[in-house]
Amino acid sequence: MKLITIGDNVVDCYLDQDKYYPGGNCVNVAVNAKRNGASEVSYIGIFGNDEPANHIKYVLSQEGIDYGFSRDVSGITGQPQVTLTEDHDRVFVGGPKNTVQHKFKIQLIQEELDYIKTFDLSHVSCYSSMESELPKLSQVSKVSYDFSNRRDLSYIETIASHITYAFFSVAELSDEDFERFIRDISSFRFEIIGLTRGGRPAIFIKNGEIYEQKLKEVDVIDTMGAGDSLIAGFLTSYMSGDDIEVAIEKGTRSAEKTCQEYGGFGYPKEKQKI
Repeated sequence: MKLITIGDNVVDCYLDQDKYYPGGNCVNVAVNAKRNGASEVSYIGIFGNDEPANHIKYVLSQEGIDYGFSRDVSGITGQPQVTLTEDHDRVFVGGPKNTVQHKFKIQLIQEELDYIKTFDLSHVSCYSSMESELPKLSQVSKVSYDFSNRRDLSYIETIASHITYAFFSVAELSDEDFERFIRDISSFRFEIIGLTRGGRPAIFIKNGEIYEQKLKEVDVIDTMGAGDSLIAGFLTSYMSGDDIEVAIEKGTRSAEKTCQEYGGFGYPKEKQKI
């Protein structure tokens, strides 16, 4: 299985540790897909010209992920500030708004589209600022899309026709609102829908059939990137030919491992070096 992710990269700054960790949805998915056995993984993003960007590049190289089609620009890397609750759940508490992720967008050129075409799947997210590129992208690749907690139907409708695998975070919805949301998105023709619910079992939907994640107790250190890791493990398994229940199980094991280390996948660096 060959995967390319296109979009955000950041460093998550842990206020209680004075350390930062490489992350961002697309970087997290890329690294965890490679760790879950994807034969080839590449990443296209926008890098600033600061030390955090250099650290992310170093980490991608260490993990065997090519980023040669990425852009290098002048500016600072996204640096969301993070605290952990008593339950080890990560909470974002702000960060600079003048980062390269806010200032620049990726526009795919033909050479890149030809390259993307060699992969089995591309993954982007609502943090990738790729909405305008989805029509081009979906012409050369199946598209996985993480909506995170963006659940407004008007937004979903504008891009749904370009997406094969759709993922949503619905942890804060009541049971009634959750059921309503499932009904609302059933009109969109996603091949698979994945809905993460925080500490409750995630739900996957294929052809109208609902599959519930089976959880076991693990010692949670940090939930940062757990949803991204679930997506990565699931997609790597499913796109390799496993059935959906096996893919959910493999995604679950991936998320469990992520919850047992700090950051999306490790590699801490002292914060004062930003």
